Amino acid sequence: MPRGLYGRAALILLVPIITLQVVVSVVFIQRHYEDVTQQMTRSLALELIFLLEEVETSENLIEATARIARLSRPLELNVDLPVATNEGPDLHTFFDVSGRVVIRTVRERVDAVTRVDLVQDWRHVQMWIDTKYGPMSVSASRGRVAASNPHQFLVLMIFVGLIMTVVAFLFLRNQLRPIRRLSRAAEAFGKGRVEPYRPSGALEVRSAGNAFIDMRGRIERQIEQRTMMLSGVSHDLRTPLTRLKLGLSMQDPSSDVDAMSQDVQDMEHLLDEFLAFSRGDALDDLIETDPVILLRELVETFRRSGGEIELETPEPGQTVMLRPMAISRVIENLIGNALRYGTRARVKLNIGNRAMRIMVGDDGPGIDESQREQALRPFVRLDSARNQNEGSGVGLGLAIANDIARKHGGSLQLGTSKTLGGLKVSLILPY
Repeated sequence: MPRGLYGRAALILLVPIITLQVVVSVVFIQRHYEDVTQQMTRSLALELIFLLEEVETSENLIEATARIARLSRPLELNVDLPVATNEGPDLHTFFDVSGRVVIRTVRERVDAVTRVDLVQDWRHVQMWIDTKYGPMSVSASRGRVAASNPHQFLVLMIFVGLIMTVVAFLFLRNQLRPIRRLSRAAEAFGKGRVEPYRPSGALEVRSAGNAFIDMRGRIERQIEQRTMMLSGVSHDLRTPLTRLKLGLSMQDPSSDVDAMSQDVQDMEHLLDEFLAFSRGDALDDLIETDPVILLRELVETFRRSGGEIELETPEPGQTVMLRPMAISRVIENLIGNALRYGTRARVKLNIGNRAMRIMVGDDGPGIDESQREQALRPFVRLDSARNQNEGSGVGLGLAIANDIARKHGGSLQLGTSKTLGGLKVSLILPY
């Protein structure tokens, strides 16, 4: 079955039309066309019987010939007696529906008929009849045994059906256009873009469009309010943290002061991560970006810091619509995690026809398959899988990456690196 709405609607439209034409054609040919042909052929068979009786009751061939000449004109028949024997099977074309009926009816009504030919001259019915004076040839117009306009009816029905189908397709396309516009607007919003959309079409489509606009507005307001609230919370908390830092800096150095200073730094880092998670992909706008160049610059930055990273990318030149700052932050988190929990990292980029995949693998301990879904949740740290002593994360790195991927219409998948043996994170972004 077609997967698209247009294909399914077209199928719903075509099946009744084709079925109706087939049923009408079969009923017309079998019940009307064949019946009419049979009735007309019976009339011709009666004339043949009458003509044969005149020949058989004649005293000699001369009298039989005279009777034939007198009757053939009013009966509209071409008769020759005697003629050379013309033996062979009955002939008709495979598409000649009425021809089969003509031959069958003539043979049922006139036993003396030896052969019927409907091929040599398609405008006439040629028949050979045995008489006591030898074979007699009788030729009658094809119009006397078959209706002259049934094919015109079928052709007209098919022609009108095609015209109405084309008209219906045009109307169908106009009805489906608002649904496609709604689908594109919803898909764009799912990828973080807001495209202009105005409801149109049928009442049901307009209702769905208005519901989508209301939903989009509520989601945008919710995101804006969440960002503003968390930004305010972050700003308000930074003031007492600054006072604490100032107070600690004025204290005499000691182990307790160092511990409290470390706690203040952890709180500041937690606030930064929390605010970054709340902002999601609101850092920048969608622009045409070369992912190969973006990835190479990020990897080179980590290499200058001493990170051991393998990079595999295609040649640059293909651009896609991305938020470069948001995607950069995702890749930085993934590479940073790979180097924090492992010693080596491997980054690979694949660009397909409709999506690109960025894979970051490491040689660390990895994450158990049963805990991978939980690892994508915010503020979750897997003690058994990742050693907390190796870094100072707060459990938001993968959550931020997953959130940005979803807002681009993509996904984040966790697996096992076949080459390095540790965790492999795949960032899939459609475009």
